[in-house]
Amino acid sequence: MLGKRQLMSLNIAQGLIQQSIESLKASHNKEKVLLWFGKKSGTSYTVDEIFTPIQITEADYFHIPEAGMQEIMDRLRTTRKMLVAQIHTHPGHAYHSMADDKWAILRHEGAYSLVLPFFCSTTTEANFLDNVATFILTKSNKWSEVDNSNISIYE
Repeated sequence: MLGKRQLMSLNIAQGLIQQSIESLKASHNKEKVLLWFGKKSGTSYTVDEIFTPIQITEADYFHIPEAGMQEIMDRLRTTRKMLVAQIHTHPGHAYHSMADDKWAILRHEGAYSLVLPFFCSTTTEANFLDNVATFILTKSNKWSEVDNSNISIYE
């Protein structure tokens, strides 16, 4: 619970976690962002697609340019899905930086932003929930860290 509002649960298949980890590790010591698309049902989001937008990346920075934003909007429109979460890497520890706050793609209350440390180099499917730092966008448009009890990974 964040304030008086119940958090939406986030459901994702093990295979999509593994696919995300592999894609993030392939960034070779640069930050990288992936978007998790899916559907909302009641009090839960279910991720069913991983999307890698056009992005500009450096060791401590990622940015999605206008062409990448258009690509995201086109994909959402054609699939009729919603953007449920963004997940990205950091060169060091996992936290939500001021740049992450500023450049976050998601802007709806209850949206998820996940951050993996050390360019995802130490993350596996087995330790994903131990490694990832999870943030929720609050009603006041602030990213607040939450524990991972609302993330469900299924087979």
